[in-house]
Amino acid sequence: MQAGLDAINSATLSNDQVVQYSRQAVQQMDAQNPVAGPNDPYTQRLNRIVSRHRTVSGLPINYKVYKVKDVNAFATADGSVRVFKGLMDIMTDNELLAIMGHEIGHVINHDSRDAMKSALRRSAIRNVAASQSGIVGKLSRSQVGGLADNLLGASFSRRQESEADDYSYDFLKRNGYNVMALATSFEKLAKQNGGGGGSVTQILSSHPDSKARAQRVRDRARRDGLVR
Repeated sequence: MQAGLDAINSATLSNDQVVQYSRQAVQQMDAQNPVAGPNDPYTQRLNRIVSRHRTVSGLPINYKVYKVKDVNAFATADGSVRVFKGLMDIMTDNELLAIMGHEIGHVINHDSRDAMKSALRRSAIRNVAASQSGIVGKLSRSQVGGLADNLLGASFSRRQESEADDYSYDFLKRNGYNVMALATSFEKLAKQNGGGGGSVTQILSSHPDSKARAQRVRDRARRDGLVR
């Protein structure tokens, strides 16, 4: 009976509650990963790249760098963007912005929110919807840890990935950046994936067909008259 009640409660999660649980999960990830400090060169570089983009499509964004060698980045429903040192090491400033634009696109398009909501439903967290008034209870460390794992392992449909690509392309174009940075970032990811010698990182395993997606960007830029 309790399991049935848990399922009902998780099914009634509001969007605001999902955002709050996402924030709890990100806070735990920040505590468990080496976060670059304010004077760290990686933080200073990231701050320079995103100086014009503290709010995107009306959503306040908070950015941090994880000093982890993995090639990865993610964004969550609460507006948190986390970029890994390994990704920063291989990307130009504009390519990083393109990848962050893609990840933010998942948030703006509600893909990240819906993925977290699905994770909460699957987990059958007891009384996860604390009340109809929108009060969110404090999850246990293990429960938050499970949600944090979902942030890194979330996968999206081909349509969702294409829509996030389009969001990043439009973001770059709207703000006067070279849209080809999106294509070259995908090409670098494809090269990483084909280089061998190590396990495929999350951003590569969750973003398949990087070469095809790079070509899609190039084709669109050509149609738009932005490249020959």
